[in-house]
Amino acid sequence: MSGPTIRVLSLLELLQSHGRLSGTELASRLGVDKRTVRRYIQVLEGLGIPVTTEQGCDGGYMLVAGFKLPPMMFTNDETLALSLGLLAAKNLRLADTAAAISSIQAKLERVMPARLKSRARAIADTINIMLPEVAPDTPQQQLEPLLVAVEQQRSVAICYAAYQQPPVMRQVDPYGLLFRSGHWYVSGYCHLRMELRTFRLDRLQHINILETTFTRPENFNSAEHFRHSLNAMPGNLDVQVLLHTDKNTAAQAMGSTASMLKPQPEGLLLSTRTDSCHCLALWLSQLPFDFSVITPPELKQALNLQAKRLMDIARR
Repeated sequence: MSGPTIRVLSLLELLQSHGRLSGTELASRLGVDKRTVRRYIQVLEGLGIPVTTEQGCDGGYMLVAGFKLPPMMFTNDETLALSLGLLAAKNLRLADTAAAISSIQAKLERVMPARLKSRARAIADTINIMLPEVAPDTPQQQLEPLLVAVEQQRSVAICYAAYQQPPVMRQVDPYGLLFRSGHWYVSGYCHLRMELRTFRLDRLQHINILETTFTRPENFNSAEHFRHSLNAMPGNLDVQVLLHTDKNTAAQAMGSTASMLKPQPEGLLLSTRTDSCHCLALWLSQLPFDFSVITPPELKQALNLQAKRLMDIARR
């Protein structure tokens, strides 16, 4: 939603909450001049919202006496969906969104009928959602320019440092964003590698929105792309690990990653590629079931180092 549209709605909210306000007061609260306030008033009148204008040195504005927006009529299921969505957004703990979420909740309650207002409050007070914690070093300010770039279909220049790799400048056409396991990702076409890639935002050191535009593929889904890319993860080492478990147990421990596993007589086969046997060994060691490393031998070495470290800790 554009800035002017938000300010027009904010003006309406101010008039509903405060009654009469002068042009100077409205201009100050909205961060615009009085001429722009008059233009916003005309927009409201064009939408059929009756505004009384008082003439004079400063003038004043108020809604016609008795005018109220009709209450929002939501079903129980719609109220549940809205309330759970706000709870989930609050749990993401993104910078500068806490006040906005509280404002949304207050606005919804003000225009909801009493029955739905009571239900929304009950949901907020009695339901808790535990999402994976956002990584503390995630540069959340990068979300805003990336959202702008995705919306306007404009390329970005980024400085990206992969794990244990030096930073590299890339031009990327961002197609979509993804939140998974406490990390934010952006997926899109990388002009350096000339293929679709996914980048973790906490490894993104710098971003510039470019004038270059692109056409986003229809129905692109960042989550689906991420899941499929796990089967063809870029790296210089082929990995094959046999997981001694069943599909249900694997899904509980690995989430959507379990969809890439292939059934075998003795379990499930994980086939992928990696640039870091150390990271893969750390991940495998957290699984609640046994597994056998088929290849590469470097992964076995990394697991041995991890096991030795844990044994040293246990003996202290």
